[in-house]
Amino acid sequence: MGLHDGHRKRMKERFLRDGLDGFADHEVLELLLYYAIPRRDTNELAHSLLERFDSLSGVLSAPVEELRQVEGMGEQAAICLATLWAVNKRICCQAEQERKIITVEDAGAFFLNRMRDERRETLYQVNLDAKGKVRNCRRLSSGTAAMTPVCIREVVENALHNDASRVLLGHNHPSGVALPSEEDRLVTVQIAQALKAMDITLMDHIVVADGDFVSMAASGMLL
Repeated sequence: MGLHDGHRKRMKERFLRDGLDGFADHEVLELLLYYAIPRRDTNELAHSLLERFDSLSGVLSAPVEELRQVEGMGEQAAICLATLWAVNKRICCQAEQERKIITVEDAGAFFLNRMRDERRETLYQVNLDAKGKVRNCRRLSSGTAAMTPVCIREVVENALHNDASRVLLGHNHPSGVALPSEEDRLVTVQIAQALKAMDITLMDHIVVADGDFVSMAASGMLL
């Protein structure tokens, strides 16, 4: 048995017995990294990751290229952590399809949750049925000024493909305030007009920043 094998065995037994109850964040990362780094102590690396990215969610949501900049993180380990986060987001997205979005507060809460760990400016489209039930949520763009690269045809085709009666848009300002720009407003109005021609309603466009949100519909910007 190697130097660290006994510790790994105890950690795994502890997880099987208690789940993650009582595990510190660095211990959770330690456990995850066992499966990508089989023959090295992962305790120090777990601490380094938390120091770099501030929290467990910060580590798991970090891009692969940023994870690899941490000493000791190879490509396999970085992909392992990034995959876990992607799987979690897919599961959350599937769960979201059972919910309804009716009010401005519903829409704001939806996008605040969806974008809480987004590090880049990202734009989402949510397609709803006539009763407000979520049909699907799709990322339209990421990493640039959110509304700039949006293809209006893509929004309309996505809505039609999902048999949507209503559409919600939402994007974030990672390093700013939750105030729509004039460009945001103009592009959103164009999207609303294109959807209206297909008898689909643009219900709202939510802008999220720093735990806050602004509704363009409630602010009179979709008129």
